[in-house]
Amino acid sequence: MFATFVIQPNQRGYLFRSSILEQELEPGLHRFFDARGTLRCIVLPTTTKLLVVSNQEVLTKDQVALRFSFNILYAITDAKKMLQQFELSAQKDGNNVILSDLAPLIHNYVQVHLRNKIAETESMELNAQRATLFESSKEELQPILDAFGITLHGVVLRDITFPKMIQDLFATLLESKIKAKADLENARTTVAVARTLKNAAELLQQDPDARFVRLLDTMTTISRRGKHQFVFGDLQNMLHGESLAPRTGRDTL
Repeated sequence: MFATFVIQPNQRGYLFRSSILEQELEPGLHRFFDARGTLRCIVLPTTTKLLVVSNQEVLTKDQVALRFSFNILYAITDAKKMLQQFELSAQKDGNNVILSDLAPLIHNYVQVHLRNKIAETESMELNAQRATLFESSKEELQPILDAFGITLHGVVLRDITFPKMIQDLFATLLESKIKAKADLENARTTVAVARTLKNAAELLQQDPDARFVRLLDTMTTISRRGKHQFVFGDLQNMLHGESLAPRTGRDTL
């Protein structure tokens, strides 16, 4: 004669009498007079649900095959609208099995959308764009899911897996880029050193004091090799670039 329904926290019940929605039930214990046995309660969650989709195959814009996985976060925000879209006779013994039909529906819409996104992207750009590739997916999919009373909270790309051969090619390309960058830095360093030496040479040609310091440095270097005798002619002419004839058996500067 009485029907009892228990609604758990983070759930909401929808009471049907003779297949007509009669009222919504908040969490708690509910008892109703049901002489004819025509009452049915469908219980739906009010929390955000997580749907994990793994190993989806797709071709990129440049025809590279890969696998990707993603997460879908969604919530039922308009249960009345959602209940109008599904076959309620699938409910058995008061248990909610409608979610088993809802998950594949969301899965299919999101999967097709993401496949199209990846198919429009070059394989080399996927890793660089993985954080932003699906940024607009929520706004683009929401109008479709609104018809089912579903709010999409986010679509998150979990991972991308390329075939082993493609991974090896990417690794070789990355190695080449790193090597080219290193070679460029070495070339820049060489040019900088050459420019510094050129400036120093010009300074030595123009500044007698700098030439004198160089002369002293050269004498010091030669002196470390043993006993030497240095013969100087006109030092002023020497500092201004005039050469002196070498003398046999002696170090001539």
